[in-house]
Amino acid sequence: MTTTYTRAEVAKHASADDNWIIIDDTVYDVSKFARFHPGGRAFIDGVAGQDATKQFYSFHRQDVLRSMAAKYAIGTIADPPTGKKAVVKLAPGELSTVPYAEPSAFQGVPSPYYDDSHRRFRRDLRAFFDTEVMPDAVANDARGVHPSKELWRKLGMRGVLACRVQSGPWLKDVVENCGVQLPGGITPEQFDPFHELIAHEESSGRLGVPGYADGMGAGLVIGLPPVLQFGEPALARRVGREVLTGEKQICLAISGPEAGSDVAAVACVAKLSDCRTHYLVSGVKKWITNGVFSDYFVTAVVTKPGGRKPELSLMLIERGEGVDTKPIKTSYSPAAGTAYVTFENAKVPTGNVLGKIGEGFKLIMHNFNHERWYIVAGANRASRLVVEECLKWSVQREVFGARLIDQPVIRAKLARLASQVEGVQAWLESVTFAMKHTTHEEQAAMLAGPIALLKHFCTRVANDVSDEACQIFGGRAITRTGMGQVVERFQRSAKFAAILGGSEEVMADLGVRQAMRAMPNAKL
Repeated sequence: MTTTYTRAEVAKHASADDNWIIIDDTVYDVSKFARFHPGGRAFIDGVAGQDATKQFYSFHRQDVLRSMAAKYAIGTIADPPTGKKAVVKLAPGELSTVPYAEPSAFQGVPSPYYDDSHRRFRRDLRAFFDTEVMPDAVANDARGVHPSKELWRKLGMRGVLACRVQSGPWLKDVVENCGVQLPGGITPEQFDPFHELIAHEESSGRLGVPGYADGMGAGLVIGLPPVLQFGEPALARRVGREVLTGEKQICLAISGPEAGSDVAAVACVAKLSDCRTHYLVSGVKKWITNGVFSDYFVTAVVTKPGGRKPELSLMLIERGEGVDTKPIKTSYSPAAGTAYVTFENAKVPTGNVLGKIGEGFKLIMHNFNHERWYIVAGANRASRLVVEECLKWSVQREVFGARLIDQPVIRAKLARLASQVEGVQAWLESVTFAMKHTTHEEQAAMLAGPIALLKHFCTRVANDVSDEACQIFGGRAITRTGMGQVVERFQRSAKFAAILGGSEEVMADLGVRQAMRAMPNAKL
């Protein structure tokens, strides 16, 4: 049974050698801890025998209490707390009640897009990440440790990986033949683009550890679809099962030092062998997410050099002789496995050609809309997490004798950020609804421009969120640990979405050019 104490009893323990404090309604004996306090013992001794809730939250995040509780908590306070008790820990799968911390449909606002299967799906995914990933995610992200093989297997068998790839027969295949169970008890027949949207939000942006989150399958999301859609049936089935169950890992290798957004400028070359049974691939790829630890590389190669537009093809290359990967240091954690990939006469069976020779550019473009949509899902969820951090900090932090949120200038910043994030979400859900009710060909015609402009809008919003959050948190926003750690990690990673999948400039131009095609011959 938990021991209870009155405030008067706690006040009797008010010396450096016998120091009890109150945080929220819990009593802690910090007599020994004071010697090890990173900020020095003066802070601890200064609140001996007192309610230190206000002082604690001026310097620390709630997760510090979770580590303290097991060692130093000795009971609870019998007297009613003097203020609102902080929610120290949400139960696994529980959604936040902080305004704008979740999409409005998951905070009680009616929505035409979601039903109970989506709510069960999100709660189950949230519980999985809260229990299986988050306990070690921050430390692994900081140390640059890749997600383990064991975690990959769990991601596969719990259906997380399968739900991050657009719907198709492969989903039913791994459920019926590989023992994969989809989150929330949904069936492959129920799975729709909104389930996939939720999977990207929960797997990517909400975790607040961008590098480690990308290490859990960013390469799969963009690398596996071409194999499933254009690979020979036996190849697609084998690789699909291996990757979606978490046994092996895959990435997309398009960009090279010579070609970023200019896909047609790829210089990696594939030559057909004299026996015509395989290709020999030579060249390099750069900025390949998950490339450090991937088993498969979906690779853009030149199969007929020369001219302004060389023949481009897409091939599945397996790690082996002639394939070498080296990590690239980027702004965020090495846990993402960003790689420089070198092919030196790598042997590729002709059966590993995806689609037909010369169709590379078309196949790459085939999945670009979906890739950009996925980037928006993760990027805006990351922005939403930062807005939640700003709201909580603005209520918690006191300066000049008042809370930050009592300052009109801070409320104006919060209003701007919340309205922008909600604007992206509304457009994203509208596009997702259109995807649910159109064929791929119709999406290419109707949604390529809007998705490009949505990505441009989303990454501009992320830039604003990053900038304003830094001003709200001050020095803490540029400190890798402590109160502003989520904001600091967002600062280092927000620009990724503005570059990957097509730069902002390319997206803006594409969106307007698509609109120009549909312009009627009209005059003012």
